[in-house]
Amino acid sequence: MKTFYKLDDLPHDFGPALLSVGNFDGVHRAHHHVIGEIVRRAKTENAQSVVVTFDPHPARILRPDHNLKLLTPLPEKLRLLEATGIAAVLLLPFSRDLSLMTPHQFAHEILKKRLHAREVHEGYNFHFGHKAAGNIELLRDLGRKMGFEVHDYPEMRLRGENVSSSHIRKLLSEGQVSRARHLLARPFSILSTAGRGRGYGSKYTVPTINLARYEELVPKDGVYVTRTRVGNECFDSVTNIGNRPTFGSDSFAIESHLLNFHPIEVSAETEVELHFLDRLRDEIKFPSIETLKEQIGRDVAKAKRYFRLLR
Repeated sequence: MKTFYKLDDLPHDFGPALLSVGNFDGVHRAHHHVIGEIVRRAKTENAQSVVVTFDPHPARILRPDHNLKLLTPLPEKLRLLEATGIAAVLLLPFSRDLSLMTPHQFAHEILKKRLHAREVHEGYNFHFGHKAAGNIELLRDLGRKMGFEVHDYPEMRLRGENVSSSHIRKLLSEGQVSRARHLLARPFSILSTAGRGRGYGSKYTVPTINLARYEELVPKDGVYVTRTRVGNECFDSVTNIGNRPTFGSDSFAIESHLLNFHPIEVSAETEVELHFLDRLRDEIKFPSIETLKEQIGRDVAKAKRYFRLLR
C-alpha cells in the first residue's frame, strides 16, 4: 500500500482512481464492505483503489472541547487499511483551511484534478465540505458535471445494531466489548508499551504487566478477559482497567494478569497489545487484600474456562 501524506506527494499522473473519503476510525465491517467493493472494481477497471482520510480527526480541529477518543490511532488505522488490499491511502492534514473548502472546491480540486476520480464510494450519510454542507446527492450532482460516478451504500446493521464508529465507541464506553468485537469483525485492541508497575502483582497476585499511559479510547473501567501480547510473546490474560481502589490509590492504570506465565524480558520500549474478548465485572473496592486475591482467583478461573470453550 502506498501512503501519501499530503496532496503534493501525489504524482501528477496519478489515477484514474476509485476511492472513498472518510475518517475510517476503527476500520470496521461497514468500512471493509465499501473498501472491498472499491478494490474489486478497481481491478476490473484497471484503476487505482484509494482511501482518502484525515489526520488529525476533523472533530479534534472543529470541536476540540469534545475530547474525541479514537478507536484506532493513525499507525493502527494505516495497518488495518493496508490489510484490506487497498492500493493507496491519501492522508490529508486536516486544518482550518481544508475545513473551509466548499463541497464544489473539494470535489473539483481534490477528487477531480488531483485524484482523477472515476468512481467515489460513500455511505448513505456522507457529508463533506465547509460546515458539512455537501451530502451524497450533491456529490452525485457534482460527479455528473465533473465526470465521476457516485456509488452510495445503505446503513449496515448487524443483530439490530448500526455498524458505525460512533456506535462502537458507545459500546466500548459501556464495557460491551463482545458486541463491539462483532461490529469491528475483530477484538477491540489497544497498543502501547510496558509501563512502570508498583509491584502489587508480584506481591499479591498472578504476574502482571501495566501499560504505559494511553491517550485514546479504552473500554469502561472493569475487569476483562483479554489476550496480551508482550513483545513477541502472547498470553491469555485478565485485565483490570481503573484506579485500583483496594490499594488506596487514585491513579488510572491498565493492568494485565498473565495466565500460564513464564519469565520474559520487558523494557520501557516493549510493545504491549491488549485484545479485549469479554467483560467479567465492574471494578470493586475490596475490604482487604485477601478478599481481592480471592476475587482474582475467581476471575482467573472464569477466564480459563472462557479460553477452554474458545478453543
